Amino acid sequence: MNQVQATKWDIVVGLEVHCELDTNTKLFCGCPNSFGDDPNTNVCPVCLGLPGSLPVLNARAVDLAMRIGAALHCDIRPSRFHRKNYFYPDMPKDYQISQYDAPINCDGWLELSSGKRVGIERAHIEEDTGKTTHIGESGRIQGATSSLVDYNRAGVPLVEIVSAPDMNCAEEAKDYVSELRSILIACGASDGKMEEGSLRVDANVSVKPAGSREFGTRCEIKNVNSLKSLVRAIEYEALRQIALIESGEVVRQETRHFNENDGKTTTMRSKEDSHDYRYFPEPDLVVLSPDEAWIEGIRSGLPPMPAERRALIGAKCGAKEPGSPSANQVATVVSLGLDNLVLRSIESGGDPKLALSRAANEAAAREDLALRLSPASFAKLISMEGSGKISATQSKTILGAMLEEVAEQIGTGSGTESTSFSGFVECDPEKIAQERGFEQMDASALLGSIDEIIASNPDEWQRFVSGDEKVTQFFVGQVMRATRGQADGKSVIALLRAKKDDLQNI
Repeated sequence: MNQVQATKWDIVVGLEVHCELDTNTKLFCGCPNSFGDDPNTNVCPVCLGLPGSLPVLNARAVDLAMRIGAALHCDIRPSRFHRKNYFYPDMPKDYQISQYDAPINCDGWLELSSGKRVGIERAHIEEDTGKTTHIGESGRIQGATSSLVDYNRAGVPLVEIVSAPDMNCAEEAKDYVSELRSILIACGASDGKMEEGSLRVDANVSVKPAGSREFGTRCEIKNVNSLKSLVRAIEYEALRQIALIESGEVVRQETRHFNENDGKTTTMRSKEDSHDYRYFPEPDLVVLSPDEAWIEGIRSGLPPMPAERRALIGAKCGAKEPGSPSANQVATVVSLGLDNLVLRSIESGGDPKLALSRAANEAAAREDLALRLSPASFAKLISMEGSGKISATQSKTILGAMLEEVAEQIGTGSGTESTSFSGFVECDPEKIAQERGFEQMDASALLGSIDEIIASNPDEWQRFVSGDEKVTQFFVGQVMRATRGQADGKSVIALLRAKKDDLQNI
């Protein structure tokens, strides 16, 4: 956000994240909570709002909502449902059942990877709306020739997580959503798939003179569907508002749409306030008041959250302060759920930094398969590389072959995972190494190859002896090519430096 930070303006960002809960059925009826089914097949009199139908609250949805509250350090309170009335056609009842003045979760916080805490004002339960598709060139209601409504999603359980306006740039907003997504997945509340609409983000953006305590007029950007788009939308909107104010115009409070193609936000409608929705208590549902035993069971049953897991892996791998390469590797491994591979390798005596590097790079590149690889198999590979039985290049090749075995076992050859497979796939890195003829070269054979390469490249060798470290990788590459990848890069560098030292000590 350098372009904005360089100005005399402060940016203020608050986010509303809508998280679909991982339940089998909808919030108030027994219809399937399933993505991708034929339109209007997962519906019934309750979610269609037909006369005489009554809602029955889904207990698992309440359980998952409280897990979210506990994971976000919220106060879990008695709550009640309201009817939120509006005229959009995506709810057949013409109202949405939500929580208004008494949400189930309040006053929590989330810690960013930088260490900054962002307040959580509330995380309340509500039902999702249907999906409207506008037929026309723009895909929006303006200029559409017709509109189609799919009510499969209407009634799916949601938790809306509302942050405090504590973020001051687009990158902090991106970090917040990334961390929140990891928390939701870790506590089992959601699959976090933004591409399927399981996680949708609305951004409230305003600007104010640098140092001012008075907030500016905010605009809401609706339903941003990726982290990259979130950053682009916030940056554009902040610059748009600054340009308006500096030209003497006024920022209007409104809801805006972000266009992925041109990277701009455009007006959707004037921003509604709470009185516009005409909230009133839902007469068909009683107050939701979970007892202390239920709440305590939720809190005590939470698995370690991403921040705890980062701290554990970081301590074991010697990761440095936030933003360092090793800390970034730790963040990658934890965000992808690959930390179990690293921990198992360390427990088996493997080199911590080597395990972290392989997990954060080669395994992370195919995390869908790496998540199904047996941690014991990964640990065995790290042990082989760490002991010098195989080179780094060979280790990467073997790991690739192991992941291919995983793909074959779970049936992902066609791009879809077999539903009949569960558990981890065991692979034998030693067997793969033998089949491919991988073995570490002994020192004498490696030294002979290095001598041949030096003799063939006297100018480069003279540069290396003179202290030009840039030519080091040239020699490593030449030796690796000559030995067909059997040489260990670290050993090559060590022998090159030893030969240079011998020359300089004569």
